[in-house]
Amino acid sequence: MPIATINPATGETLQTFESLGAEEIEKRLERARTAFETYRTTGFDERAELLRRAADLLEKDQEDIARTVTTEMGKPIAAARAEAAKCVKAMRWYAEHAEGLLADEHPSPADVEDSGGTKAYVRYRPLGPVLAVMPWNFPLWQVIRFAAPALMAGNTGLLKHASNVPRTALYLEDLFRRAGYPEGCFQTLLIGSGAVEGVLRDPRVAAATLTGSEPAGRSVASVAGDEIKKTVLELGGSDPYLVLPSADIARAAEVAVTARTQNNGQSCIAAKRFIVHRDVYDEFTRLFVDGMKALKVGDPMDDSTDVGPLSSERGRADLEELVEDARKHGATVLCGGRRPASHPAGWFYEPTVLADVTPRMRVHREETFGPVATLYKVADLDQAIEVANDTAFGLSSNVWTRDEEEQERCARDLQAGGVYINGMTASHPAMPFGGVKRSGYGRELSGHGIREFCNVTTVWYGTPPDVPAAE
Repeated sequence: MPIATINPATGETLQTFESLGAEEIEKRLERARTAFETYRTTGFDERAELLRRAADLLEKDQEDIARTVTTEMGKPIAAARAEAAKCVKAMRWYAEHAEGLLADEHPSPADVEDSGGTKAYVRYRPLGPVLAVMPWNFPLWQVIRFAAPALMAGNTGLLKHASNVPRTALYLEDLFRRAGYPEGCFQTLLIGSGAVEGVLRDPRVAAATLTGSEPAGRSVASVAGDEIKKTVLELGGSDPYLVLPSADIARAAEVAVTARTQNNGQSCIAAKRFIVHRDVYDEFTRLFVDGMKALKVGDPMDDSTDVGPLSSERGRADLEELVEDARKHGATVLCGGRRPASHPAGWFYEPTVLADVTPRMRVHREETFGPVATLYKVADLDQAIEVANDTAFGLSSNVWTRDEEEQERCARDLQAGGVYINGMTASHPAMPFGGVKRSGYGRELSGHGIREFCNVTTVWYGTPPDVPAAE
């Protein structure tokens, strides 16, 4: 795939970029190593000041970078502005909280004595240069939620961004440079996927984090495993959205529309499978379909647009194949299911709801990365949980019920990294984020995220030997 800015609303190629050659990659790896040797010794106050400066610059740049993001991957401009603002919030949060999150931990005096020591503590130390392989769907947020904690922990960063968002990738490198970070602390590598293995195997790279597809995660994890390097993976999702009889059905349906179509439906944590109790199925379905039909599909630069284009022609084709397979095997298309006639150019697809979905259909097993929802009617909570867990993924989940026993049951039994009750999944810097099963492992954000790329070091002091008195 070429490294290029291609406007998904028009299909027009706006700019292409040359991949870095071996010599330039070598220079950047050495810069990252050299920068780490001094940056790791800085104090939290200094790191926090740098990160706050970066946050201030991003806040000032909000409109310009939002337009860049929308141009490169097609999300509505209002959502792009919100993404930039969320990054600013996370950067300031880590600037404020990192020192406390990484404070030394002290075992009890009794345990220290039992260990035979006089003093002991646990210290979180940085690992070194961390390679981040990041996706295009949240091209600012995905990077910042890695970079902010990694930099505050004292690591340096190497960003291999998706090939269709090179302008955003270069902006991020420049942002940290303008904030005053030492040379080599954060660098963008304009390279194709074929060059990732060589970078990851380089002994100067200490660890890696990837957000992306399951095949990409498997590839990075296998190389890192061979090199015995730490990885964090956030992969695909097919999140369930359970609606039970005691729920506020009107509110559940309203939020469901946003939960399915946020970011033009291209979100790992978007709700995708809507599992509805039979007693409220008809009411929820009517409201949900009406809400999906009411969405405005159009120019993502227009503030009134709800759903823009998919990020690529291939992405739309993949979505069309899933819908056509479902239709062929008996699914009912309640709305959408086609390209909008009003937008012949660009990679648009109508918000779509499929009912009568069965395990025979690919859409039952595979992630739908676009504005396509699947509906399931269930008899009770047991069946709802069974359907929800009938997936290889386990990123997050959503549950709508006022019944406290049902809430607790879902929190206990849903196989996911998150259970959001009476609301939609959303990431926040104070909350750990990640999945189970084929949605990956490790966590981003919160204290859990900042500690992922730390050397958890035990420091122990024994009784010093007696020193003879001076003559």
